[in-house]
Amino acid sequence: MNPRLAAARALAAVLNGKASLGGSLPPLLDKVEPRDRALAQDLAFGTARWQPRLSALAERLLQKPFKATDKDVEALLLVGLYQLFHTRIPAHAALGETVGCVDKLKKPWAKGLLNAVLRNAQRQGASILDELARDPMVRTAHPRWLQKALKAAWPEHWEAICAANNAHPPLILRVNRRHGSRDAYLDELAAAGIAAEACRYSRDGIRLVEARDVKTLPGFAEGRVSVQDEAAQLAADLLELAPGQRVLDACCAPGGKTCHLLEAEPGLAEVVAVDLEESRLVRVRENLQRLGLDARLIAADGRDTASWWDGKPFQRILLDAPCSATGVIRRHPDIKLTRQEADIAALAQLQGELLDALWPTLDVGGVLLYATCSTLPRENSENIAAFLARTPGARELDIPGPYGLKQPHGRQLLAQEDGHDGFYYAKLIKIAASVRG
Repeated sequence: MNPRLAAARALAAVLNGKASLGGSLPPLLDKVEPRDRALAQDLAFGTARWQPRLSALAERLLQKPFKATDKDVEALLLVGLYQLFHTRIPAHAALGETVGCVDKLKKPWAKGLLNAVLRNAQRQGASILDELARDPMVRTAHPRWLQKALKAAWPEHWEAICAANNAHPPLILRVNRRHGSRDAYLDELAAAGIAAEACRYSRDGIRLVEARDVKTLPGFAEGRVSVQDEAAQLAADLLELAPGQRVLDACCAPGGKTCHLLEAEPGLAEVVAVDLEESRLVRVRENLQRLGLDARLIAADGRDTASWWDGKPFQRILLDAPCSATGVIRRHPDIKLTRQEADIAALAQLQGELLDALWPTLDVGGVLLYATCSTLPRENSENIAAFLARTPGARELDIPGPYGLKQPHGRQLLAQEDGHDGFYYAKLIKIAASVRG
């Protein structure tokens, strides 16, 4: 399959609300020649990354919008515009190859349309984009609701957040403490000619100067190193783990933090890892196996504690709550297409329900670490404020450190172009059992 066609079909599935790039792209890539798979992925992810800007340009160039049944043609046009304005692909190749894909869509009427619009974009696109850039939605390439939400929440930082969201993410590694130190692994990378540097905040983190296939890294297959963003790596040390503790990792998939907890403290009594569906635990199980670690995996709704909790209290709980993922847009740019403003209230309600349900499973004196990869206060500090107000036995613990911004509750990390993702943490201690009337 032509890589442009694969990218367009993946994007069409996202635009139709039937898939995410993570779910829809891999099967299509299987039909692309191996030499073209990297191009197909770049075209799909890159077009999603700049979709708000590209769609605004397309709207100006088109006489009328596409019908709902022609999302595949719309996606193909966006892929063509992405090539013209955001890649080094020669214009003639971008145009010719993109228009040539129409034959496979069995919509011959679209061939002349795409050809005319893309040629017009070559002539006038740059000047139109300059004009459209007065609109912050176009300038930042963020959907309007999200651009406004970020501006309201972070008036001094919102444009830097958007810029980081549009940048290509760095490849961050986590060194397995059970197999040696970070400094020793950095020396090994240097000896192998792989440029890398220590992360600023995580004691186990390493940033590769250039991304590469992780299977080529020294010791990856043996579990000496894993891929995990620096912000996510902070959870293990924030929990202050100690031998003998029973730990719950709620909403654990894909298992990066589950594994890090076990690497950081080999003397834990038990780690129980819960996620909603058995299919989501497949990756968790694979990661544990590669690293030679063991946890008890349970497929269940974390809120339904009666179905999975054995009544034995946990001394530590990590609640990595389902969220808008607005802090990791650079890694999952289709969030710009799939996430809607109305989702935030529903997610905040779910997060609150998880907090309420899991709190009784925490031992008195125990610590719950609340985490999201969101940059929106409604899911973060405001959620924790509401929980503390309705939970008499809960108190907040300070999170000191050089990273992030201290909030009314918790600490917010904003995405950094060459550093960590956007992330939020709040640390709560149970001073007494709570009885709600």
